Amino acid sequence: MRLARLLPALLLAAGVALLAGCAGDGEVKDGAPSGRVDASDIADAKPRPEPRARYGNHSPYEVFGRTYHVMASAQGYDEVGTASWYGTKFHGRRTSSGEPYDMYKATAAHKYLPLPTYAEVTNLDNGKRVIVKINDRGPFKDDRIIDMSYGAALRLGMTDTGTARVRVRAIDTGGEARPQRVSARSDSGTFLQVGAFGSKEAAERLAGRMTAERLNPVSIEKGNGLYRVWIGPYRSEREVDATVARVVELGYERPHRVWR
Repeated sequence: MRLARLLPALLLAAGVALLAGCAGDGEVKDGAPSGRVDASDIADAKPRPEPRARYGNHSPYEVFGRTYHVMASAQGYDEVGTASWYGTKFHGRRTSSGEPYDMYKATAAHKYLPLPTYAEVTNLDNGKRVIVKINDRGPFKDDRIIDMSYGAALRLGMTDTGTARVRVRAIDTGGEARPQRVSARSDSGTFLQVGAFGSKEAAERLAGRMTAERLNPVSIEKGNGLYRVWIGPYRSEREVDATVARVVELGYERPHRVWR
């Protein structure tokens, strides 16, 4: 009789212990493979024109309660930030694009770029570079811009540190339309200036990002030693306000108006 009364409590305790085991020691942890792998064995991805993947490009999408928007194009993407890497835990699993993850190939995960995108990644701490195929989504941490496969991280010399400061530059494979460039002087109306640079290359990068977000048409105006990136013209206050809000939402400073 006493055992019958104790049985529910014993079952409950066993259940709690089992859950604790699943969340603790039984959890599969990520890391490097046990065997020796040489960086020279990891080949660069070979950029080529490819259609968008059937999976992984739905936009917007939500992860951990946060909403993400996939860029319309990778054209002109060039960003500096922190990279991390992932390995054995995900080896063989499906990536967001549907391809199996192979930690020995030069691939990567990105939150916003279209799948697939080919990119050159440079470790700014040691100058090492690798060309990757971005075929997965992540990393979903605010302070990181890209997650490298173990092989790509090995090429960059960052497997021991875990993270590295990198530059990620999208590679044009010829499969996407180039950024639209128009002469602002050929039209009249309200333009928005989203940036001004002493470097033409910097202006081109920003123009590419605006085009990737479908903030067209984009133009670059040169004058007084500066390259100014304009979007527009816009014919109504509603268009101007909506575009200003979108530029700010993307993390850029509030653009100011220019009239022609």
